[in-house]
Amino acid sequence: MRMLLSFASLFLSVALLQLSSGGVGPLDALTGLEAGFSKAEVGFLGSAHFFGFFIGCWWAPRLMGSVGHSRAYATFTAMGAIGLAAHVVVADPYFWALFRVASGICVAGCYTVIEAWLQAKVTNETRGRAMGSYRIADMGASFVAQFMIGALANLETYIAYNILTILCCASLLPLALTRIAQPVTPAATRLRPALAWACSPLGVAAVLVAALSSASFRMVGPIYGQEVGLGADQIGYFLAAFVAGGALAQYPVGWLADKYDRRWVMIWLSVAAVIACAFTVATSNNGTITVLFAAGFFGLTTFPIYSVATAHAHDFATSDQRVELSAALMFFYAVGAIAAPYTTSALIAAFGPAALFYFISAGHILLIIFGLGRMRVRGTPEDRTRYVYAPRTSFGIGRLLGRVRDQKKR
Repeated sequence: MRMLLSFASLFLSVALLQLSSGGVGPLDALTGLEAGFSKAEVGFLGSAHFFGFFIGCWWAPRLMGSVGHSRAYATFTAMGAIGLAAHVVVADPYFWALFRVASGICVAGCYTVIEAWLQAKVTNETRGRAMGSYRIADMGASFVAQFMIGALANLETYIAYNILTILCCASLLPLALTRIAQPVTPAATRLRPALAWACSPLGVAAVLVAALSSASFRMVGPIYGQEVGLGADQIGYFLAAFVAGGALAQYPVGWLADKYDRRWVMIWLSVAAVIACAFTVATSNNGTITVLFAAGFFGLTTFPIYSVATAHAHDFATSDQRVELSAALMFFYAVGAIAAPYTTSALIAAFGPAALFYFISAGHILLIIFGLGRMRVRGTPEDRTRYVYAPRTSFGIGRLLGRVRDQKKR
């Protein structure tokens, strides 16, 4: 309990930030479509967000080194607030894309600061509990944010974006008022994408497919929902079902990934994902409850793939490579997430809403084929790292997770 109280300000900042950032993507999609944006332009906004996210991941450690944690967090929060508030000034997709770059920088930068702060304060005895609490704060707020979408979409545009701006600014207060001493700034993580490929080509491929699935669904899912007849409040439930399915899958998938060959776990998750995509398309006209169930099933099968892929890649890494390997895998996730929303939104515009899931299915089928091929190249190591839920938050998350992986091996 004392540990939770000592980190309460950090966790509260995470929750408020997630409430703000988790609502802007769906709100942009619904508001943009109503304002006359094309489906491809709405998808471009999602891609712009992840481009900003990549910039923020790279820039944040360097800014912390120059001005410290608190000022860096204030800088990123200001960028996010400006990006949100500016939506009501002009209704143009290209300006909005610029605003979403600012929001993406804010999300990545703020998470980098918070995770660096956590890393400096946790001990080996409290690391597991701290990460568990961090996960609950992050995913819980993400889940709640989806339920806000229906309410926000029914408000005047300037009121909806002002609420998100207020939440973004509010995330600054817990850190600004905390009595926890500001830690020493960690060295910026070197970005070596080749390290991830050298350790595990399959891990890289799986991370790219995870980005394709998650980024497409979260950024373009509102377009799909509107196309199959869901209202604004129902689209919020639709996205929440995806998050809930992903959260529920973490423990059983983690148990399987620690007990069996992780390559088979990834392959069977992809098989299940293809089935989930087919089920979603086949039942799109069977009523709201069925559509929501399909979204949960889709989240259950696709959300854990990133964590299984990172665990598999770390099986082939040494302890001193863990931080850089985590950053390299995050780099590939960002690359996939930048490309996916625009591509899938353009496919929906050309071929209809089912194209979203056809495209995601194609990615998982390629991952199945590649995974089976990699199994013929080399075996899996005897001494494996522990499965750990890996948030897609910053290049520095490996600092928090590295020792957890090393502490408990099979």
